Amino acid sequence: MNSINVSAKQLRRAAEIKDKIEALETELSNILGNSQPAAPAKPAAASPKKRTISAAGRAKIAAAARARWARVRAEKKK
Repeated sequence: MNSINVSAKQLRRAAEIKDKIEALETELSNILGNSQPAAPAKPAAASPKKRTISAAGRAKIAAAARARWARVRAEKKK
């Protein structure tokens, strides 16, 4: 997935899907009687540690995105 061409909505959906997969893996592990949750499949190459963003940072990004879309919609109306 090319992160440059991914919208915020798509990123949120991807995160939701990932969370569901992790929950299902844990449930499967419990059903199969393993005491440890199943380790998620790792990509072929180890990825560097992910960075996290604060709630304030996410809010700023969301506000900027809303402002950009507002400008786009305003241009369409003209």
